[in-house]
Amino acid sequence: MIIHLIRHGYTNANEQKCYCGRTDLPLSQEGIARLQALKAQGAYPYAAAFYTSGMLRALQTLTVIYGDVKASSIAELAEYDFGVFEMRSHNELQYDPAYIAWIADETEDVACPGGECKRQYRHRVMSGFSLLLFDIQRKDLTSVSVVIHGGTIVEIMSRLFPGEKDFYTWQPSPGLGYTLCRNRNELFTYQPIH
Repeated sequence: MIIHLIRHGYTNANEQKCYCGRTDLPLSQEGIARLQALKAQGAYPYAAAFYTSGMLRALQTLTVIYGDVKASSIAELAEYDFGVFEMRSHNELQYDPAYIAWIADETEDVACPGGECKRQYRHRVMSGFSLLLFDIQRKDLTSVSVVIHGGTIVEIMSRLFPGEKDFYTWQPSPGLGYTLCRNRNELFTYQPIH
């Protein structure tokens, strides 16, 4: 089983360094151009089937990379729900006590006001990943591309390969990601997508 996890391309929120989870932004023009350049360089591997989080930026990324293909959506693989921090930058929020508490949280139980905590997010994402694996097996697919979000990819990779890297170093650049390979013993290996 081959699973290509691909982060969606740049949006205006990425370019402005804003937290963007539930806001359903399109790709920016620069984001589209970068994806097209990566595609021209042969960065994107073949896949027999496709999945996304269902969010606009993921769907647009899929179309730029693979053309007009059908994709299944798994909403649990959407980005973190930043609540009231949504579409705001670290610079805007750095003195907000609720933001400071969320950033400093080591228990993973401090939620963004109106959003979710890290523990809830991890549980949701890994539930979505389990749904993905189940659907791949049910359909007897050998290779899929999954266009999702940076934070979602970080959660999946840090759970599959605990202790291998610092948590945030799993974050791929927009348009890039990882190819996972699961063997018959259900063990995963990975390679970066460049």
